Amino acid sequence: MSDVATETSKGRATTTAEDTLKQKSREANVVSGGHLVAKALKSEGVDTIFTLCGGHIIDIYDGCIDEGIKIVDVRHEQVAAHAADGYARQTGRLGCVVTTAGPGCTNAVTGIATAFRSESPVLHIGGQSALAQWKMGGLQDLPHVDLMRPITKFAATVMSTERVADMVAMAVREAYAGAYGPVYLEIPRDVLDREIDVTKAVLPKAGQYRASTRSIGDAADIERLAELLVNAERPAILYGQQVWAARGHEEAVALLRQLDIPGYFNGASRGLLPPGDPHHFDRTRSQAFAKADVLVIVGTPFDFRMGYGKRISVPTLVQIDMDYRTVGKNRDLTLGIVGDPGAVLGAVLAAASGRIKNDKRQARRSWMKELSSAEEAATEKLMPLFKSDSRPIHPYRVAWELNEFLTDETIYIGDGGDVVTISAQAVRPRRPGHWMDPGALGSLGVGTGFALAAKLVHPAKEVLCYYGDGSFGMTAFDMETANRFGAPYIAVIGNNSAMNQIRYGQLAKYGESRGNVGNLLGDVPFGQFAQMLGGYGEEVRDPAQIAPALRRARESVAKSGRSAVINIWVDPREYAPGTKAQTMYK
Repeated sequence: MSDVATETSKGRATTTAEDTLKQKSREANVVSGGHLVAKALKSEGVDTIFTLCGGHIIDIYDGCIDEGIKIVDVRHEQVAAHAADGYARQTGRLGCVVTTAGPGCTNAVTGIATAFRSESPVLHIGGQSALAQWKMGGLQDLPHVDLMRPITKFAATVMSTERVADMVAMAVREAYAGAYGPVYLEIPRDVLDREIDVTKAVLPKAGQYRASTRSIGDAADIERLAELLVNAERPAILYGQQVWAARGHEEAVALLRQLDIPGYFNGASRGLLPPGDPHHFDRTRSQAFAKADVLVIVGTPFDFRMGYGKRISVPTLVQIDMDYRTVGKNRDLTLGIVGDPGAVLGAVLAAASGRIKNDKRQARRSWMKELSSAEEAATEKLMPLFKSDSRPIHPYRVAWELNEFLTDETIYIGDGGDVVTISAQAVRPRRPGHWMDPGALGSLGVGTGFALAAKLVHPAKEVLCYYGDGSFGMTAFDMETANRFGAPYIAVIGNNSAMNQIRYGQLAKYGESRGNVGNLLGDVPFGQFAQMLGGYGEEVRDPAQIAPALRRARESVAKSGRSAVINIWVDPREYAPGTKAQTMYK
């Protein structure tokens, strides 16, 4: 056979002399840096990478093929980073994004920063010019490590092929140390391409180079918290992002049910209890934070979403977190515990079981009854908005219809400003892991990557992403990627032709003559976008048509295997309460 590649009918090479030499090299126990990356990823349980191709990183792809790792190639690196984050949130395992050098890295920054503020374990592997061209101005050369260091838990350059797998292990160790988070490794092109004898490579064994992270902190503090909860008459607990991220949800739910404590949920912990569960509360958080005698905050910081802790006025405040730097930050505490949420809550339940006296049990049941009555009253107050027949469509009506549409197997993703904020007033995920949002960074554009990842992880589940029209325009072209990889989803757009959350503040501050500057968008019939990609699209202007349109989208996705877009035209004059109060800035 000649050294010229033979071609198949599809125009792809079947064999080359280069392939033959490569095979001989492998048989001779020789391995390249890219293949060492793939081996290290396989060792860490990574079965999928999200990427956009570049000449600096192609040997990683070759290694992934050999290791059976799925390569999901997107149209924009921001989507790849969000998808890796979404993969981590849905699986509880490490997410991985691989980008080329220069713009490949900078395009991924928003996704990595989102994972950083959301405490999501993501490994970002980036390319770099060859070490042989160090400081010579190579193609796409940038100081990536300096750029990534402030938004990761660990950032470093891999300086030798022998250390590739070792450095991956080191980075992943840091991703799981304390509160989870993203890490970054820059690997120069010649380090990736170089081949070495495999016996020269440092290959850590999976699970044998990392300590357990399921710490309960100080055992004396576990007993102290158990004592506080045993003697409380009006306890309340808020579960945050870490409870789901660390998969401590079973212990969290058991504590609420067995000790009769009302539970509140934010971030990824929404859905730990289904709506209607007697221990599930969400409309009375302010009341609980003012009247509880013991309040426990688990796995969420006192940041802007919590009013920096200033809205809490209870006599006994306890905080549990995986990161010691978060405990007691922004306000004083009665007790702080650093440890794994599930391990801590399980230990507290074991210490408290059988110790609650009947009078305390009756008192907290009366407390839950009081809160339940207040929840019902708050819901009734919202019902005229939820059932509004106004035109343009009221965004609260969309939120209500979305919640009615969800099934027990629907993963709900929110990606937008005001319309998505409003949806949180109505949407109640049915199961753990069925709610995804940008988190504390408030990034627009997360939805497409999250939806892609969620559907790849759970192909049998329905995935619905509710976008604002501004956020949809940022990353929507990777809906084609979702279709290409057999991961179709339903996209619903609350379209007010504006960046309305910001627009409200501008109008309030500068008036009509100057308040509409920089925030108005065009009227785009996004339903045609789905049709262009071979899927179903529909424009909705009548509130009575929301539910039928959603059903048609569901049927189309199931039948065609293509994503659907339901573009709902909502009233641009309606805003979320938090937007009106500008609480995001307080």
